[in-house]
Amino acid sequence: MSQTRETDTADRSGVPFGQRVSDASSQRAENTEAPAGGRPHRVVVLALDCVIPFELSIPYRIFGRARSATDEPLYEIVTAALAPGPVRTDADFSITVERGPEALAEADTVVIPASYRLGPAYTEGRLTDDLAAALAGIRPGTRMVSICTGSYVLAAAGLLDGRPATTHWSSTEHFQRLFPAVRVDADVLFIDDGDVLTSAGVASGIDLCLHMVRRDHGTAVANEVARRSVVPPHRDGGQAQYIQRPVPEPQFATTTGARAWALARLHQPILLRDMAAQEAMSVRTFTRRFREEVGISPGQWLTQQRVERARHLLEDSDLSVDQVARDAGFGTASSMRQHLQAALGVSPTVYRRTFRAAPARR
Repeated sequence: MSQTRETDTADRSGVPFGQRVSDASSQRAENTEAPAGGRPHRVVVLALDCVIPFELSIPYRIFGRARSATDEPLYEIVTAALAPGPVRTDADFSITVERGPEALAEADTVVIPASYRLGPAYTEGRLTDDLAAALAGIRPGTRMVSICTGSYVLAAAGLLDGRPATTHWSSTEHFQRLFPAVRVDADVLFIDDGDVLTSAGVASGIDLCLHMVRRDHGTAVANEVARRSVVPPHRDGGQAQYIQRPVPEPQFATTTGARAWALARLHQPILLRDMAAQEAMSVRTFTRRFREEVGISPGQWLTQQRVERARHLLEDSDLSVDQVARDAGFGTASSMRQHLQAALGVSPTVYRRTFRAAPARR
Protein backbone atom coordinates (compact mmCIF):
# COMPACT_ATOMS: atom_id res chain seq x y z
CA MET A 1 0.00 0.00 0.00
CA SER A 2 1.20 3.48 -0.75
CA GLN A 3 -0.16 6.54 0.93
CA THR A 4 1.30 9.63 2.45
CA ARG A 5 1.03 10.43 6.17
CA GLU A 6 -0.60 7.08 6.85
CA THR A 7 1.18 6.40 10.13
CA ASP A 8 -0.12 9.36 12.07
CA THR A 9 -3.63 9.61 10.71
CA ALA A 10 -6.64 7.53 11.66
CA ASP A 11 -9.90 7.01 9.82
CA ARG A 12 -13.33 7.37 11.33
CA SER A 13 -13.01 3.98 13.04
CA GLY A 14 -9.81 5.10 14.76
CA VAL A 15 -7.63 2.64 12.85
CA PRO A 16 -4.51 3.99 11.11
CA PHE A 17 -4.97 4.08 7.35
CA GLY A 18 -1.88 1.97 6.73
CA GLN A 19 -3.18 -0.85 8.92
CA ARG A 20 -6.72 -0.61 7.62
CA VAL A 21 -5.66 -0.71 3.98
CA SER A 22 -3.33 -3.61 4.59
CA ASP A 23 -6.16 -5.48 6.28
CA ALA A 24 -8.41 -4.66 3.34
CA SER A 25 -5.73 -6.03 1.01
CA SER A 26 -5.69 -9.30 2.89
CA GLN A 27 -9.45 -9.57 2.99
CA ARG A 28 -9.78 -8.84 -0.71
CA ALA A 29 -7.10 -11.33 -1.72
CA GLU A 30 -9.60 -14.16 -2.11
CA ASN A 31 -11.82 -11.97 -4.31
CA THR A 32 -8.99 -11.13 -6.68
CA GLU A 33 -7.49 -14.60 -6.73
CA ALA A 34 -10.65 -16.68 -7.08
CA PRO A 35 -13.81 -14.63 -7.67
CA ALA A 36 -17.22 -16.22 -7.45
CA GLY A 37 -17.80 -18.71 -10.22
CA GLY A 38 -14.10 -18.97 -10.98
CA ARG A 39 -14.10 -15.91 -13.24
CA PRO A 40 -11.38 -13.26 -13.08
CA HIS A 41 -11.85 -10.14 -10.96
CA ARG A 42 -14.14 -7.91 -13.05
CA VAL A 43 -13.11 -4.27 -13.53
CA VAL A 44 -15.80 -2.05 -15.06
CA VAL A 45 -14.61 1.26 -16.49
CA LEU A 46 -17.28 3.95 -16.73
CA ALA A 47 -16.84 6.13 -19.83
CA LEU A 48 -18.59 9.46 -19.32
CA ASP A 49 -19.24 12.14 -21.92
CA CYS A 50 -16.00 13.76 -23.14
CA VAL A 51 -13.87 11.12 -21.45
CA ILE A 52 -10.12 11.54 -21.88
CA PRO A 53 -8.91 8.62 -24.05
CA PHE A 54 -5.58 8.22 -22.27
CA GLU A 55 -7.15 7.78 -18.85
CA LEU A 56 -9.89 5.57 -20.28
CA SER A 57 -7.32 3.14 -21.68
CA ILE A 58 -5.16 2.82 -18.56
CA PRO A 59 -7.23 0.14 -16.75
CA TYR A 60 -7.36 -2.09 -19.82
CA ARG A 61 -3.66 -1.72 -20.46
CA ILE A 62 -2.57 -2.42 -16.88
CA PHE A 63 -5.17 -4.89 -15.59
CA GLY A 64 -5.40 -6.57 -18.97
CA ARG A 65 -1.71 -7.56 -18.81
CA ALA A 66 -1.89 -9.16 -15.36
CA ARG A 67 -1.53 -12.94 -15.65
CA SER A 68 -1.37 -15.79 -13.16
CA ALA A 69 1.47 -18.27 -12.85
CA THR A 70 -0.42 -20.49 -15.32
CA ASP A 71 -0.85 -17.56 -17.75
CA GLU A 72 -4.54 -17.08 -17.00
CA PRO A 73 -5.94 -13.52 -16.98
CA LEU A 74 -6.37 -12.20 -13.45
CA TYR A 75 -8.83 -9.47 -14.43
CA GLU A 76 -11.70 -9.06 -16.84
CA ILE A 77 -12.08 -5.48 -18.07
CA VAL A 78 -15.45 -4.18 -19.22
CA THR A 79 -16.22 -0.69 -20.54
CA ALA A 80 -19.64 0.76 -19.75
CA ALA A 81 -21.47 4.02 -20.44
CA LEU A 82 -24.60 5.68 -19.09
CA ALA A 83 -26.29 4.42 -22.25
CA PRO A 84 -24.97 2.01 -24.90
CA GLY A 85 -23.78 3.69 -28.07
CA PRO A 86 -21.36 6.45 -29.05
CA VAL A 87 -19.53 8.36 -26.32
CA ARG A 88 -17.64 11.55 -27.11
CA THR A 89 -14.05 11.90 -26.06
CA ASP A 90 -12.12 15.12 -25.61
CA ALA A 91 -10.22 14.28 -28.81
CA ASP A 92 -11.47 14.46 -32.40
CA PHE A 93 -13.14 11.05 -32.26
CA SER A 94 -15.88 9.21 -30.42
CA ILE A 95 -15.95 5.64 -29.15
CA THR A 96 -18.76 3.09 -29.27
CA VAL A 97 -19.55 1.46 -25.94
CA GLU A 98 -21.71 -1.65 -26.09
CA ARG A 99 -22.54 -1.97 -22.38
CA GLY A 100 -24.80 0.32 -20.40
CA PRO A 101 -25.01 1.05 -16.65
CA GLU A 102 -26.25 -2.47 -15.91
CA ALA A 103 -22.61 -3.59 -16.24
CA LEU A 104 -21.76 -1.70 -13.04
CA ALA A 105 -23.84 -4.16 -11.02
CA GLU A 106 -21.49 -6.96 -12.14
CA ALA A 107 -18.30 -5.17 -11.10
CA ASP A 108 -15.80 -6.15 -8.43
CA THR A 109 -13.99 -2.86 -9.09
CA VAL A 110 -15.39 0.27 -10.76
CA VAL A 111 -12.97 2.77 -12.32
CA ILE A 112 -14.08 6.29 -13.26
CA PRO A 113 -11.56 8.03 -15.55
CA ALA A 114 -11.36 11.78 -16.08
CA SER A 115 -13.79 13.65 -18.26
CA TYR A 116 -13.97 17.29 -19.36
CA ARG A 117 -17.77 17.29 -19.16
CA LEU A 118 -18.63 16.31 -15.61
CA GLY A 119 -21.48 18.80 -15.49
CA PRO A 120 -22.97 19.48 -12.05
CA ALA A 121 -20.54 17.03 -10.42
CA TYR A 122 -17.85 19.59 -11.21
CA THR A 123 -19.81 22.82 -10.89
CA GLU A 124 -22.22 22.06 -8.04
CA GLY A 125 -20.93 18.91 -6.38
CA ARG A 126 -23.98 16.81 -7.30
CA LEU A 127 -24.72 13.96 -9.67
CA THR A 128 -27.07 14.07 -12.64
CA ASP A 129 -30.08 11.78 -12.34
CA ASP A 130 -28.77 9.25 -14.86
CA LEU A 131 -25.34 9.09 -13.25
CA ALA A 132 -26.83 8.75 -9.77
CA ALA A 133 -29.08 5.93 -11.00
CA ALA A 134 -26.10 4.18 -12.60
CA LEU A 135 -23.99 4.38 -9.43
CA ALA A 136 -26.94 3.20 -7.32
CA GLY A 137 -26.76 -0.14 -9.11
CA ILE A 138 -23.24 -0.89 -7.83
CA ARG A 139 -23.13 -3.69 -5.29
CA PRO A 140 -22.07 -2.88 -1.71
CA GLY A 141 -18.42 -3.71 -1.13
CA THR A 142 -17.37 -2.97 -4.70
CA ARG A 143 -13.97 -1.30 -4.88
CA MET A 144 -14.32 2.25 -6.22
CA VAL A 145 -11.48 3.97 -8.08
CA SER A 146 -11.05 7.35 -9.76
CA ILE A 147 -8.39 8.58 -12.14
CA CYS A 148 -7.71 12.32 -12.19
CA THR A 149 -10.94 14.36 -12.05
CA GLY A 150 -13.02 11.20 -11.89
CA SER A 151 -12.73 11.90 -8.15
CA TYR A 152 -15.45 14.55 -8.56
CA VAL A 153 -17.91 11.77 -9.30
CA LEU A 154 -16.93 9.79 -6.22
CA ALA A 155 -17.12 12.91 -4.06
CA ALA A 156 -20.48 13.97 -5.47
CA ALA A 157 -21.77 10.48 -4.66
CA GLY A 158 -20.69 10.99 -1.03
CA LEU A 159 -18.11 8.22 -1.17
CA LEU A 160 -15.23 10.45 -0.10
CA ASP A 161 -16.80 12.23 2.87
CA GLY A 162 -14.41 12.15 5.81
CA ARG A 163 -11.82 10.29 3.77
CA PRO A 164 -8.46 11.23 2.27
CA ALA A 165 -8.50 11.73 -1.51
CA THR A 166 -6.59 13.40 -4.29
CA THR A 167 -7.16 14.66 -7.81
CA HIS A 168 -5.22 16.54 -10.46
CA TRP A 169 -3.04 19.19 -8.80
CA SER A 170 -4.63 22.00 -10.82
CA SER A 171 -8.09 21.12 -9.45
CA THR A 172 -7.32 20.43 -5.79
CA GLU A 173 -8.27 23.88 -4.46
CA HIS A 174 -11.55 23.87 -6.37
CA PHE A 175 -12.18 20.27 -5.31
CA GLN A 176 -11.66 21.13 -1.64
CA ARG A 177 -13.98 24.14 -1.81
CA LEU A 178 -16.69 22.10 -3.50
CA PHE A 179 -16.34 19.13 -1.15
CA PRO A 180 -15.24 20.45 2.27
CA ALA A 181 -15.95 17.08 3.93
CA VAL A 182 -13.19 15.42 1.87
CA ARG A 183 -9.64 15.47 3.25
CA VAL A 184 -7.86 16.51 0.06
CA ASP A 185 -4.14 15.88 -0.30
CA ALA A 186 -2.70 17.78 -3.26
CA ASP A 187 0.83 16.45 -2.85
CA VAL A 188 0.49 12.77 -3.71
CA LEU A 189 0.21 10.60 -6.82
CA PHE A 190 -2.55 8.44 -5.40
CA ILE A 191 -4.27 7.47 -2.17
CA ASP A 192 -5.36 3.96 -1.22
CA ASP A 193 -8.07 4.11 1.43
CA GLY A 194 -9.03 0.46 1.24
CA ASP A 195 -12.22 0.14 -0.79
CA VAL A 196 -11.91 3.64 -2.29
CA LEU A 197 -8.82 4.75 -4.21
CA THR A 198 -8.12 8.06 -5.95
CA SER A 199 -5.27 9.20 -8.17
CA ALA A 200 -3.92 12.49 -9.41
CA GLY A 201 -3.83 13.35 -13.10
CA VAL A 202 -2.87 11.51 -16.26
CA ALA A 203 0.08 9.10 -15.76
CA SER A 204 -0.55 8.74 -12.02
CA GLY A 205 -3.49 6.57 -13.09
CA ILE A 206 -0.89 4.06 -14.27
CA ASP A 207 0.80 4.22 -10.87
CA LEU A 208 -2.50 3.61 -9.11
CA CYS A 209 -3.50 0.66 -11.31
CA LEU A 210 -0.06 -0.93 -10.90
CA HIS A 211 -0.38 -0.41 -7.16
CA MET A 212 -3.72 -2.23 -7.22
CA VAL A 213 -2.22 -5.16 -9.14
CA ARG A 214 0.61 -5.24 -6.59
CA ARG A 215 -1.85 -5.10 -3.71
CA ASP A 216 -4.02 -7.85 -5.25
CA HIS A 217 -1.34 -10.22 -6.57
CA GLY A 218 2.07 -9.13 -5.34
CA THR A 219 5.18 -7.42 -6.66
CA ALA A 220 6.20 -10.05 -9.21
CA VAL A 221 2.92 -9.82 -11.13
CA ALA A 222 2.92 -6.00 -11.01
CA ASN A 223 6.53 -5.83 -12.16
CA GLU A 224 5.78 -8.05 -15.13
CA VAL A 225 2.83 -5.82 -16.09
CA ALA A 226 5.09 -2.76 -15.82
CA ARG A 227 7.73 -4.45 -17.95
CA ARG A 228 5.21 -5.28 -20.66
CA SER A 229 3.88 -1.72 -20.53
CA VAL A 230 7.39 -0.20 -20.53
CA VAL A 231 6.69 1.95 -17.47
CA PRO A 232 8.44 2.23 -14.08
CA PRO A 233 7.20 -0.59 -11.84
CA HIS A 234 6.67 1.63 -8.83
CA ARG A 235 6.31 5.26 -7.91
CA ASP A 236 5.27 5.63 -4.33
CA GLY A 237 1.88 7.21 -3.74
CA GLY A 238 3.44 9.80 -1.45
CA GLN A 239 5.66 11.17 -4.19
CA ALA A 240 4.86 14.77 -5.12
CA GLN A 241 2.52 14.91 -8.11
CA TYR A 242 3.64 18.32 -9.30
CA ILE A 243 7.29 19.26 -9.38
CA GLN A 244 7.98 22.82 -10.43
CA ARG A 245 11.05 21.87 -12.47
CA PRO A 246 10.91 18.08 -13.05
CA VAL A 247 13.51 18.13 -15.85
CA PRO A 248 16.73 20.04 -15.19
CA GLU A 249 18.05 22.54 -17.67
CA PRO A 250 20.36 20.94 -20.26
CA GLN A 251 23.48 22.59 -18.88
CA PHE A 252 22.95 21.01 -15.48
CA ALA A 253 24.07 17.54 -14.46
CA THR A 254 21.40 15.16 -13.18
CA THR A 255 21.26 12.75 -10.26
CA THR A 256 20.43 9.72 -12.42
CA GLY A 257 23.87 8.19 -12.06
CA ALA A 258 23.82 8.51 -8.28
CA ARG A 259 20.44 6.80 -8.10
CA ALA A 260 21.66 3.90 -10.25
CA TRP A 261 24.79 3.67 -8.10
CA ALA A 262 22.71 3.54 -4.91
CA LEU A 263 20.28 0.93 -6.28
CA ALA A 264 23.20 -1.37 -7.07
CA ARG A 265 24.36 -1.35 -3.43
CA LEU A 266 21.20 -0.99 -1.31
CA HIS A 267 22.55 -3.71 0.98
CA GLN A 268 25.41 -1.43 2.00
CA PRO A 269 25.42 1.74 4.12
CA ILE A 270 24.95 4.70 1.78
CA LEU A 271 25.79 8.23 2.87
CA LEU A 272 24.46 11.37 1.27
CA ARG A 273 27.97 12.61 0.61
CA ASP A 274 28.74 9.35 -1.25
CA MET A 275 25.76 9.86 -3.54
CA ALA A 276 26.73 13.47 -4.16
CA ALA A 277 30.28 12.38 -4.99
CA GLN A 278 28.96 10.20 -7.81
CA GLU A 279 27.82 13.37 -9.58
CA ALA A 280 30.78 15.49 -8.44
CA MET A 281 28.43 17.83 -6.58
CA SER A 282 28.41 19.33 -3.14
CA VAL A 283 25.90 17.78 -0.75
CA ARG A 284 23.84 20.96 -0.80
CA THR A 285 23.70 21.16 -4.60
CA PHE A 286 23.02 17.45 -4.93
CA THR A 287 20.16 17.57 -2.42
CA ARG A 288 18.54 20.53 -4.18
CA ARG A 289 18.93 18.94 -7.64
CA PHE A 290 17.61 15.61 -6.34
CA ARG A 291 14.45 17.25 -4.98
CA GLU A 292 13.92 19.06 -8.28
CA GLU A 293 14.11 15.82 -10.23
CA VAL A 294 12.45 13.31 -7.91
CA GLY A 295 10.22 15.45 -5.70
CA ILE A 296 11.48 14.04 -2.39
CA SER A 297 14.76 14.11 -0.47
CA PRO A 298 17.55 11.56 -1.14
CA GLY A 299 16.94 10.02 2.27
CA GLN A 300 13.23 9.55 1.64
CA TRP A 301 13.93 8.08 -1.78
CA LEU A 302 16.53 5.68 -0.38
CA THR A 303 14.08 4.46 2.27
CA GLN A 304 11.42 3.91 -0.40
CA GLN A 305 13.81 1.83 -2.49
CA ARG A 306 14.79 -0.26 0.51
CA VAL A 307 11.17 -0.86 1.40
CA GLU A 308 10.56 -2.00 -2.18
CA ARG A 309 13.56 -4.33 -2.05
CA ALA A 310 12.31 -5.76 1.23
CA ARG A 311 8.82 -6.28 -0.20
CA HIS A 312 10.24 -8.15 -3.16
CA LEU A 313 12.43 -10.39 -1.01
CA LEU A 314 9.63 -11.11 1.45
CA GLU A 315 7.34 -12.14 -1.39
CA ASP A 316 9.69 -14.05 -3.66
CA SER A 317 12.47 -15.49 -1.51
CA ASP A 318 12.81 -17.83 1.44
CA LEU A 319 15.34 -15.62 3.21
CA SER A 320 14.79 -15.08 6.90
CA VAL A 321 13.53 -11.70 8.09
CA ASP A 322 17.03 -10.92 9.40
CA GLN A 323 18.55 -11.73 6.01
CA VAL A 324 15.96 -9.64 4.18
CA ALA A 325 16.72 -6.72 6.48
CA ARG A 326 20.44 -6.98 5.70
CA ASP A 327 19.96 -7.40 1.95
CA ALA A 328 17.57 -4.44 1.79
CA GLY A 329 20.03 -2.25 3.67
CA PHE A 330 18.08 -1.82 6.91
CA GLY A 331 20.77 -3.58 8.91
CA THR A 332 18.52 -5.13 11.53
CA ALA A 333 15.11 -6.74 11.54
CA SER A 334 13.98 -4.17 14.09
CA SER A 335 14.86 -1.28 11.80
CA MET A 336 13.12 -2.92 8.84
CA ARG A 337 10.06 -3.63 10.95
CA GLN A 338 9.77 0.05 11.86
CA HIS A 339 10.10 1.18 8.24
CA LEU A 340 7.62 -1.37 6.88
CA GLN A 341 5.16 -0.53 9.62
CA ALA A 342 5.44 3.15 8.71
CA ALA A 343 5.17 2.58 4.95
CA LEU A 344 2.75 -0.36 4.76
CA GLY A 345 1.08 -0.56 8.13
CA VAL A 346 2.13 -4.19 8.75
CA SER A 347 5.11 -6.14 10.07
CA PRO A 348 7.44 -8.08 7.73
CA THR A 349 5.98 -11.37 8.94
CA VAL A 350 2.39 -10.32 8.26
CA TYR A 351 3.36 -8.90 4.88
CA ARG A 352 5.08 -12.15 3.86
CA ARG A 353 2.15 -14.26 5.05
CA THR A 354 -0.31 -12.10 3.10
CA PHE A 355 1.54 -11.90 -0.18
CA ARG A 356 3.00 -15.41 -0.33
CA ALA A 357 -0.33 -17.07 0.37
CA ALA A 358 -1.48 -17.65 -3.21
CA PRO A 359 0.36 -19.23 -6.17
CA ALA A 360 -0.67 -16.42 -8.53
CA ARG A 361 1.26 -13.96 -6.37
CA ARG A 362 4.48 -15.88 -7.01
